[in-house]
Amino acid sequence: MGFSARLLSVARLWTIVFALGVAVLSAPISTEAHVGSPDIYAEGNAGPYRLLVTIRPPLVIPGVAEIEVRGAQSGAAAGGASVISGIDIAPIPLTGEASKHPPVADAMKQSAQDSQFFTGALWIMASGSWQVRFTVDGSAGKGVLSIPVPATSSSTKGMEAGLSLLLGGFGLLLVVGAIGIVGAAARDAQLPAGASPSNAGRKRALIAMSVALVLMVAAVWFGNRWWQGEADNYARYVYKPLSMQATLGPNQVLTLKIQDPGWIKSRKIDDFVLDHDHLMHLYLIRQPGMDIVYHLHPEQIAPGEFQLAMPTVPASLFDLYADVVHATGFPETLVTRLNVPQIDGRPLAGDDAKGSVQPLSALRGAQPSCPVDPVAGPQFRLPDGYTMVWNNPVKKPAKTPQIFQFSLLDPNGKAPSDMMLYMGMQGHAAFVKDDGSVFAHVHPSGTVSMAALMMAGAQNQAAQATTGAMAAMQMPMGQPGDLPNSVGFPYGFPAVGAYRIFVQMKHGNTIETAGFDACAGTAKSQ
Repeated sequence: MGFSARLLSVARLWTIVFALGVAVLSAPISTEAHVGSPDIYAEGNAGPYRLLVTIRPPLVIPGVAEIEVRGAQSGAAAGGASVISGIDIAPIPLTGEASKHPPVADAMKQSAQDSQFFTGALWIMASGSWQVRFTVDGSAGKGVLSIPVPATSSSTKGMEAGLSLLLGGFGLLLVVGAIGIVGAAARDAQLPAGASPSNAGRKRALIAMSVALVLMVAAVWFGNRWWQGEADNYARYVYKPLSMQATLGPNQVLTLKIQDPGWIKSRKIDDFVLDHDHLMHLYLIRQPGMDIVYHLHPEQIAPGEFQLAMPTVPASLFDLYADVVHATGFPETLVTRLNVPQIDGRPLAGDDAKGSVQPLSALRGAQPSCPVDPVAGPQFRLPDGYTMVWNNPVKKPAKTPQIFQFSLLDPNGKAPSDMMLYMGMQGHAAFVKDDGSVFAHVHPSGTVSMAALMMAGAQNQAAQATTGAMAAMQMPMGQPGDLPNSVGFPYGFPAVGAYRIFVQMKHGNTIETAGFDACAGTAKSQ
């Protein structure tokens, strides 16, 4: 093999090694915060204006959050319904001194086809708990609404294979070209015009090209080391979820121990705050049929340690999803799996509840893929004769915001006369993908926690813009019978596939749990 061929082989080898290094360093790092459902969906009032908000946080920090707002004509102005004419948005830390000094707001772009649809983008410059403050102007004056945004780097940005090959080819061309230029300069620079190079000149060119090759290889090697060091440094800021270990001890007591694998120094495991009157909301979902679900509330007995006296549970494998909220307003969902023996435990009491539905396999039979229409149907018959109805069971694309609406009917098909709030809200819902890759605990206000919403409202009060924020936090109040028998949950399926929706509503002292199946179609954007 000639020198040029050997040179080309060595250069190609280093180009391949460099491309592989880029590919490895650019591979996405998975996260279980919100368990596969990173986008934020919320509905609330900005003064007289009702807003449906979608926020798509950036995958890397610093990064750009994409924001969509659809306004509903929910109020009445002097001349008719309240119409939005403009929306300004600003990113503000949820807590701390910086939250008192909001930056200059950016104007959202109003759609030419739909005057009540707005789009915008904001830079999020640091990981942590943020809020997006919406200042709305329209026919009924101004209104303010703040939506919390937990922002983290959840992955590194990957490079497309085609771009990697293209850049690798250009890099190889540059390396070979640089070495060729050095050789030509050493061999031909001092030759008279038209003269042929001597053997000494060729030898001098060979030595110069060899030295250039060594220098180029060293530059590539040191450059790769530098790149890897930068990537390792950035990886320390990529979100690492809290881990949770579940064990069953004497007297059928479930113990949950939380450990921090390390992410940022400010994160703690002893700073959890109440969210709907509980420090932790724990869902147990039986696998693989997803046919039994428990919504339980363990008590904290020590920093990072929770316990719960188990109710009666059949022997089976359960997936555990535990929601907690830090004092900063940052929410986390902890995930683990536990083989549970037959437990003859305590009766369910307080806010704890259980539901049973048909197994997924029994509903789908031999059909492995997501069906075209909802499988379980729009009505769910409850054991006590009540019925929960899914009012709008329409298949929609993934990443499409919508309001999932459900109603509760008594055995006579009428609205119950004793409707009650369930943990301060008209209902709770859990959206779970059939493969367990998605879990989202959703409220009528959306995917954000009520604890974080209250913090955002407090910041709005400090800014003397309380009208919209307080309206967003208002819960239905009144005596039994005054409450509606229906509830809506703002959400959008994060990926194509089949989902099971567990919905809970309360009447009297009874917490009803129903299960519905949904299918998300081809996503608008991935």
